[in-house]
Amino acid sequence: MAVNIEDIKKLRALTGAGLSDCKNALAEAEGDLDAAVELVRKRGQAIAAKRSDREAAEGCVLVKVDGNYGAILALKCETDFVAKNADFVALAKDILDAAVIARCTSVEEVKALTLDGRTVADRITDQSGITGEKMELDAYLVVEGESLAAYNHANNNSLCTLVALSSKVADETVGKNIAMQVASAAPIAVDENGVSQEVKDNELKVAVEKTRLEQVQKAVEAALKKAGFNLYIAESEEHLNEGIMKGNITEAQAEEIRQLKATTAAEKEANLNEGMIQNIAKGRLNKFFKEVCLLDQEFIWDKTKSVAQYLNEVEKGLTVTNFKRFTLRAE
Repeated sequence: MAVNIEDIKKLRALTGAGLSDCKNALAEAEGDLDAAVELVRKRGQAIAAKRSDREAAEGCVLVKVDGNYGAILALKCETDFVAKNADFVALAKDILDAAVIARCTSVEEVKALTLDGRTVADRITDQSGITGEKMELDAYLVVEGESLAAYNHANNNSLCTLVALSSKVADETVGKNIAMQVASAAPIAVDENGVSQEVKDNELKVAVEKTRLEQVQKAVEAALKKAGFNLYIAESEEHLNEGIMKGNITEAQAEEIRQLKATTAAEKEANLNEGMIQNIAKGRLNKFFKEVCLLDQEFIWDKTKSVAQYLNEVEKGLTVTNFKRFTLRAE
């Protein structure tokens, strides 16, 4: 049957689907607008199911503050082309606005919200049908506090941060500075107390192992130097073979190097000072905390001071109580 252009416009307004999709749906539904809407939506469900195993690595990340409540939302898709599409960005914004009004606390709560008569989950599926790409609500992060600051890096909707200060300050740039610090330095916790015990234990274990290996390596290098061997040639089997081929060492010398390295390493490992190892490892752990704990990090705007020192200069006792960060990019 012939499809009326006015009906196509109506269907497009209701679903956001393309002209061709609207025309085909109306033709299949024999002009029944409600049936055509359902067909468009079923197409979205089919596409979403078919592409469920695809990776959604692009998307739109937005942040919003409303009083003492703030949230970051990440709506993902497959390509940058769709991520920059005005309708896709508008959908992400509409979802975030509704979630902030409802004071949602999780992705599941956001998905269950009603938006223009349909759940958010259904609206995302509908949009998937329109674009032909997998879409998913990947994150919804909440921060509540006395004084909130938000930051959307370069306003390109790929990296957003949200920070809560312990009290309100007259200068709004203070909160923004800290939000930008979080974006730039990617801390994992406010301070050492916020780092999980599992992470602490793992970092200490790595630090201990690294320190042990370094102490053994130093002893081996000292022994090689004392014996008059070239450290580059003695570094590996590849370098030993290279040295033999070039005539820099003999087969007998290569074997002597191997024996010296093995003997020295075994002796050093058996006589390592465990107290010293632990002290060096703890120093490395403290360095790790300075790199990943927000308050201990170098302040990006003045590297002569820490973030904690900067905040205390702004107002005595001022600190960060919480923060969230989300990025689409692998780091």
